[in-house]
Formats: sequence, structure tokens, C-alpha cells
Amino acid sequence: MSGAVDLSALKQPPAASGGAAAAPGNHAVTEADFEAKVIRRSMQVPVVVALFSQRSPGSVELVRTLERFAAEDRGAWDLAAVEAEPNMNIVQALRVQGIPTVIAVAGGQPLADFEGAQPEAQVRQWLDAVLDATAGKLEGDGTAPEPEVEDPRFVAAEDKLAEGDIAGAEAAYEAIIAEEPGNEEAKAALRQLRFLTRAQQVDPAVVATADADPSNLDAALDAADVELLEQRPEAAFDRIIAIVKRTAGEDRTRARTRLLELFELFDQAEPFVTAARRKLAAALY
Repeated sequence: MSGAVDLSALKQPPAASGGAAAAPGNHAVTEADFEAKVIRRSMQVPVVVALFSQRSPGSVELVRTLERFAAEDRGAWDLAAVEAEPNMNIVQALRVQGIPTVIAVAGGQPLADFEGAQPEAQVRQWLDAVLDATAGKLEGDGTAPEPEVEDPRFVAAEDKLAEGDIAGAEAAYEAIIAEEPGNEEAKAALRQLRFLTRAQQVDPAVVATADADPSNLDAALDAADVELLEQRPEAAFDRIIAIVKRTAGEDRTRARTRLLELFELFDQAEPFVTAARRKLAAALY
């Protein structure tokens, strides 16, 4: 998984958290403390994130198994038990497909994972492999790293978002870019904000409309936004590439422009972005 998942969206705890039901033992982690207990802590030792559900007895049992191994290993790694339902931002950021899912995070990045209940011997073998892979590569002193100095301009923009002032947040990011045209963090934040503002206003039923009438360009573009919002980028990209293939002139330009905008929402090294760029080139030429 290394490099395939971006945890940056979870580096800032939400302004308010509804909290999660108690996880087994004392290893519960929520959206509010994910940064401290997983991302920052993983700079010292590997952190094993176990996503479970109270409705899945097998996933709870897996967490209990991991708790026992964590106690046996005496601080060689940390366990973060995340209840899925109250912490959907974590579930989406980690692209979890099923419960239980276990992900090892080291140095702030996902390292390895498995899905589904596993025999204890296999879990033990997986943990040992994670420890071997990270041996000598982390600080391992158990101390918290120096906190990052936050840019007050970004803090102001995030405060606006927390208040629901979308226009104010957009203006704040635009002001940063005006001062620093090369500030990629502000540009990325502004792109994400504009996409979410647009996509959240679209009725999900537009997907069926677009499927029923492939010639409806507006519906197709809106449907792609919905698919992207639902964490299905490949479907969104393929939908627009199909438009590029069968259109010309202004419609083709409009579809191509939208697709390039959507590409910019992701790390350009993502395999699904690279594959979609190849498909776009083939559709154009």
C-alpha cells in the first residue's frame, strides 16, 4: 500500500467529533486523535490500525487478538482500534473495502495490510514481517516529535470551513496563492474545496440519468462528480473518456477540460491516474 493512500486529509482533527463507541481494550482511536495516535506515533514505532465493527464479532475478536500480541511485544508497535461506522473519514481515506481490515502504518505512510479474519498464526507472521521491514528505520524512542508550526493563513482558511463559510475559505486560499503563486498546498486545497462544493450539490440520481442517455453531456459530467465523491475515480474517469471518444468540437473540449481538472485532485503518480491519462491520449489521438 505504500504511496497508494494519502493520509494528509487526516492530519487535522475535525472541529467537532461525535466520538466512537468504545473499542475493545484501551486502544480506541477516532478521527479526533488519529493524527496523534497513528500518523505522529508511526514516526517512532509501527502502528497497526485495525478497523472493526461492533456488528462484526469476528472483527472484534481480531482486535482482541492484536491487543494480546501488542502486550506481548511490549511497545515494539502500537495498536489503533478504529470503529468503522463513527469514523467514516478514516475508512474513506484508507480506502477500506471490508471489515475487518488491518493496516500497518510506519513513518506516516501505510506499509502493509490484510482484510478479513485470519488465523492467529498468520496474524503473528504478518506482524513479525512488519517489524522486520521497519527495524532500525524509525526513531523508536517513544517521544513525541516536535509539533509542526502551522501557517496561520491555512489555519484561518480551515476555521472558515469549520464555520461553514465556504466562500470565506475559498477567498482565504486565493489570498495565499496571490501572495505565493507557487504555493502548491494552497492550490490543492482550493481545487479540493471547489470540487466538493460543486459535487455535493449534485443529485446522485444523475448517474442513472447519464447511463440512460449517454448523449447528455451535462448529466455525464455531473455523474462523474458523484462517482468521484463516492470514491470511485476509475468509473468517473472512464465515463468522461467515453465522452471524449464519441464527441468533437466544443463538447470534446469541455469533457477533456473537466477530466484534467479531476486528475489534479490526485497524486499524479497514482496508478489509476496514470492509466486514465493513457486512455485519454488514446481517445484523443
